[in-house]
Amino acid sequence: MLLGFDIGGTKCAVVLGEKHGEEKINIVDKVVVPTDKSVQEMMEALFHTADVLMAKNEVANNRLKGIGISCGGPLNSKSGLILSPPNLPGWDNIAIVDIVEKRFGRNAYLQNDANACAVAEWKYGAGRGYENIIFLTFGTGMGAGLILNGKLYSGTSDHAGEAGHMRLADVGPVGFGKSGSFEGFCSGGGIAQLARMKAMEKMQMGERTSFCNGIDDLPSITAKAIAEAAYKGDALAIDIYKTSATYLGKGISLLMDLLNPEVIVIGGIYVRAQTLLETTMMEVIEKEVLQGAYRNCKIVPAQLAENIGDIAALALADQE
Repeated sequence: MLLGFDIGGTKCAVVLGEKHGEEKINIVDKVVVPTDKSVQEMMEALFHTADVLMAKNEVANNRLKGIGISCGGPLNSKSGLILSPPNLPGWDNIAIVDIVEKRFGRNAYLQNDANACAVAEWKYGAGRGYENIIFLTFGTGMGAGLILNGKLYSGTSDHAGEAGHMRLADVGPVGFGKSGSFEGFCSGGGIAQLARMKAMEKMQMGERTSFCNGIDDLPSITAKAIAEAAYKGDALAIDIYKTSATYLGKGISLLMDLLNPEVIVIGGIYVRAQTLLETTMMEVIEKEVLQGAYRNCKIVPAQLAENIGDIAALALADQE
């Protein structure tokens, strides 16, 4: 049996799973806990939830093969430290691996969420059978997990794969603390920023949009609402996703030329809005990328879809 903790800024998941063969992990049980307490209180809540989950499913600690911890960075996977993630205020230099191992008496493994998802898709999803994979989160933020020559590559200080920080334009939506960044154009928050800007332009010309009736609605615009409007034929919403797709293509082009992967797996928004993004993205990539790299790489949506965070934590636990 495998135990996973998926630690996020708004919610955490405690997951119990079981491996079946070499290509599948089943989620046996799961509980979601809101991230609404102090660090110490959150850890106790997570550990208590794990105890309840294991007791309910009659799993003793000695039946656990391992424990996986997936968390937003920055962190140090080698020393097992969470290092002040921006979406987890107060989680400063938390020796989470040591704490978990002492609490449960089993080996624990920590990775940032993008790396964990890359491992999950590599072992159990769209990356099976490949040795060179890039996984892009494209969710709340934009991060990359890298599997190179059949191994997870995390870099000298666990900062490899921070693709969202790359600046793709001098001016643009802000993401990862940088205007015009890959994350600024290709994340839920970035798409919402683009939509607010475009909606404001319309309002100043005395026009309205289907997804925003007035200035008071601007703060509540979401990437999901824009996608829904686009699927209903709203021309402005379609154009917003086309802008995001253009920069998605630009960002992927840089990664393809640099790393020459076999497959790029994209999660989050791309899974749900592929038809709004794919055509423009591929037009940019075909134009920008070296043909040798372009011909030898395919781009696919994440296969684990909405379960990817759970499977990612469990995949980390599945280590010899």
